[in-house]
Order: sequence, then C-alpha cells, then structure tokens
Amino acid sequence: MQDIIELLNVFQENLSSVLSMANLTLTWVDVVEILIISFLFYNILLWVKSTRAWNLFKGIMVILIFVLVAALFQMSTILWIAENTLNVGLIAIVVIFQPELRKALENLGGRNRFMKLFNMSKSESVKFSDHTIEELIKAAYAMGKVKTGALIVIENEVLLNEYIGTGIDVDALVSSQLLINIFEKNTPLHDGAVILRGDRVVSATCYLPLSDSLSISKDLGTRHRAAVGISEVSDSLTIVVSEETGKVSVALRGRIYRDIDADFLRDKLRQMQKRNQEITRMELIKRRFKDEK
Repeated sequence: MQDIIELLNVFQENLSSVLSMANLTLTWVDVVEILIISFLFYNILLWVKSTRAWNLFKGIMVILIFVLVAALFQMSTILWIAENTLNVGLIAIVVIFQPELRKALENLGGRNRFMKLFNMSKSESVKFSDHTIEELIKAAYAMGKVKTGALIVIENEVLLNEYIGTGIDVDALVSSQLLINIFEKNTPLHDGAVILRGDRVVSATCYLPLSDSLSISKDLGTRHRAAVGISEVSDSLTIVVSEETGKVSVALRGRIYRDIDADFLRDKLRQMQKRNQEITRMELIKRRFKDEK
C-alpha cells in the first residue's frame, strides 16, 4: 500500500511539472471528473455496440468524416449544407435512436441494470456447441418432414433483448425434442419465433420485425419475411421451416437461402460458431497481455 501511495505521489509531481511548463493547473477534482466522464463514455459505447444502433452510429461517423474532409479542403458548399442541417440532424438522431434511447432509460431505471452499469468485468462471448448445431439440424428437418412451421433465431454479437422481451421465457438447454414440442401445432408456444442464446432457448412466441424488401419472392409468407427482417437489424442467423412445403431456409445478413440441405445449414452454423470462438480467443489474448504487463 505504501508503494502505491509513493507511486501516486511521484506521478502527481511529474504531472504537475509538465502542466506547470504548459501554464496549466490540474486538481484532484479535475482528475475525478475526467475519470467519471471516461467511465460514462465507455459504458455508452458498450451499450451502443450491443444494439442495432451500432450500425447507425457508424453511418453517422462516416458523415462526420466527410464533413471533416470538406473542412480541411475548404469545400464551402458542403460546409454550408452541414451547418444548416445541424439542428435538423440533431432532432433526426433523437428520432432515429428513439427505441434504443427509450430502452436504455428503462434499463437504467431498473435496479439490476443500474448495478450492472458499475460492473467493470467483461462478459464472455457466448457461443454454442457442436451438440447444439446437430440438435438444430435434427429438429429443423424432422419438422420439415411433417410440415410443421418453425422460426428459430440464433443470437450472435448483437443482443436481441428487445425481441426476447416480447415472448415467453423458456431458459432451457437446446434439444431437438424441445424445439419440436414448442412448434407443435395447437400448443401454447407454437406461434412466433424462438430465440437462442448460446446453448439455451431463451424465449418463445417472440415477435420479429417484418422486412419490407422488394427482393423477397412474393410466394414467401410472414414467417420468411420475419426471418429476413431480424437478419436486417442484427447479425443473427434464423432457421425457417415452411408450413406449406416443409422446406428449410436460412436468413442471414438480409438474405434468405431457400430449400437448403443439412450440410449447407451445418456450414452456416459452424461459420457463426467459429467467429464467436475467434472473438473469445482475442479476449483471452488481450487479458493475458494485460496480466504480463
């Protein structure tokens, strides 16, 4: 403890000498203020990255980069447009991010969510096992044989809490028997989508956003449009079993692959699993590097 105090004193003396050379003053209040702002900014970025607002945020950053380039090269017309649309742009940002901002305020008001704000530990990247992949394939094609409609969403990096909240909590390990039983006709949970997180079925009877893409074939119904819709606003993968034909399809990154076989589905699931495993390895490498330092 004494060593830490001495180290802080040395740091303060060195920082004070640097600031005095620059005719600046820095008090402990300023240091605390900087730490609080950094902490809040860090948690805001974490929140943005865990929602679909992340893609919108990246789009705004691209626009700001163009404005910065225009300012460097004195492009008067672009700068005039940027200045006159600034106020409108701020209102537009609030309107665009309205669902995410409302959800964030609701979470902040909850006691458990408020406590998590001060949790500095990072959660592990959730990935699903090979057993889960095989159970998903087994369930999809078993339901396809008897023409039982199904909609199964596998969460990736973007959290789907907004859509999980529209359904009924299940919180059970993934198994083909469970999925087949959920989508059995005339059962309480068969209507809507099932959302998976890792190796667990999180929620059933979930409502998903419908895609308004004109590229979707007219012979596809609401279930397929919902699968494409959730893939447009997140990086999830959705398995669809047609109730009319029994064919299995998969929606990913705004595209739908129709009438696929088990090998194609297995390949897509393993690609998604591999990406999550690589993310986990990178986190472990970063942590080890920090420990060594």
